[in-house]
Amino acid sequence: MTTATRQILWGLTLGIISFIALTLSYWLAFPAARFSDLWNRELMDIPFVIFTFSISVVLGIAFGMASGIYWRKQFKTVDTWLFQLEEGQQPEIEANQAYAEITSISKRVSKLYKQISEKAMLSQRLATEKAEEQESRIQEIISQERNRLARELHDSVSQQLFAASMLMSAINETKGPSEEREAKQLKMVEEMIHQSQLEMRALLLHLRPVALKGKSLQEGIEELLLELRQKVTMNINWKVEPFPLDKGVEDHLFRILQESISNTLRHAKADQLEVLLIHRDGKVILRVVDDGIGFNVEEAKAGSYGLQNMHERAGEIGGTLKIVSVENKGTRLEVKVPILVAAGEEK
Repeated sequence: MTTATRQILWGLTLGIISFIALTLSYWLAFPAARFSDLWNRELMDIPFVIFTFSISVVLGIAFGMASGIYWRKQFKTVDTWLFQLEEGQQPEIEANQAYAEITSISKRVSKLYKQISEKAMLSQRLATEKAEEQESRIQEIISQERNRLARELHDSVSQQLFAASMLMSAINETKGPSEEREAKQLKMVEEMIHQSQLEMRALLLHLRPVALKGKSLQEGIEELLLELRQKVTMNINWKVEPFPLDKGVEDHLFRILQESISNTLRHAKADQLEVLLIHRDGKVILRVVDDGIGFNVEEAKAGSYGLQNMHERAGEIGGTLKIVSVENKGTRLEVKVPILVAAGEEK
């Protein structure tokens, strides 16, 4: 039952009670031998009972409608405050409220927004400190591991490929004209080995850590997408606006982007990929859209470590993550992170 309907029923009940009270008062003021004699008395050429009943009911319903509309408006205002709070926006609360109850609710909503803002600021600050500490430690480990892996690949696989290539070249040079068919096959093997060498060199050149490694989020995104564009046939477009961010926020957003792109490459079978990073209305918005096969978001949440990880990372910096996926139409991932005034002033 809606507020308006409930108030109308209350108004109707109040009108009937008023009719009964008015009738009894009239009967006591102007006694009649029988109560039924009131039907014979008229007011404005209308039987007294019908006139008073009609007026009481109409006024009761009118009062109920007005009351219902008013309270529906008040509840709508409270709902708007809660929606703004849910979206990470500061609720637009008027200074003076008509009723003490609404004033109390507005004060509690304002207090709740302040607490959420303080917790978001604390989460971002802790995320920044954690990211800086972890990045320093991880970068050192990754750098050592990259050097070890590159050295082992160069000293073992790359050298073996080089030796095999030299051996095949020597064999091909000693083949005579009578062995033309075998020579062609050996030549193909030599070309395959040569191509493997090129790919190995490319692998050695592209060994790099997944963190931002001192770059800004915008620089990291552009470098990642430029390299991805060179390696895959997918059409990749992006719009990245320049603006400063805390290190912790940058790190979490970059890792969410990496996880999202990884899922797209592995599962989406997409031809188009679009990435957007903008700053609007005090919030950072990261959006990743593809035109792939889509998936059932609710089913994937339960079994996907990657999706859970992205949701957790968004929550750690006081943000929200929403995923919309439609079968054969693609997937849209959007992260919104409020950038609070204090965080901007610290910069």
